[in-house]
Amino acid sequence: MELAQRFKGASNLAVQPLSALLIPLVCIVLVGCKAPPTWSAEASSPDGKMIANATTFSQSGFGTGFVQTSVYLNWIEGSQPKMLILAFSDGPNEPGGMNVGMKWLDPKHLELSYKGQRPLDFQAVRCDGINISIQESLRSPGNTLAPQ
Repeated sequence: MELAQRFKGASNLAVQPLSALLIPLVCIVLVGCKAPPTWSAEASSPDGKMIANATTFSQSGFGTGFVQTSVYLNWIEGSQPKMLILAFSDGPNEPGGMNVGMKWLDPKHLELSYKGQRPLDFQAVRCDGINISIQESLRSPGNTLAPQ
């Protein structure tokens, strides 16, 4: 039994330095692997007080692939956090299929448009006094988003 205890102690000593190296290495790799957005756009309100930002992140991997588009609204001045106003993670599997059109109809009304029908993960209809409308769109032959 003394021989078994000696081997058990030896294996613990060999594993400790290895795990001390592997755990930080794995953490660094996972943190450093965030891909940049595959698409982004922004639109300022006509009065210059608000800005809408849209980004699409696409990541692939074994069992971890995803595509997510999010639109945020924020005041141009100040240090307040941005507010999520639209999010979806399903869309046409083609270039630009996850993009969002952003058009300010006036300083208090933002219109968002996207291609095709899709389930929305989140949709706000009003944020910080701004009305938000959503419009599904189709791609026209002129390579622009046109209403249905």
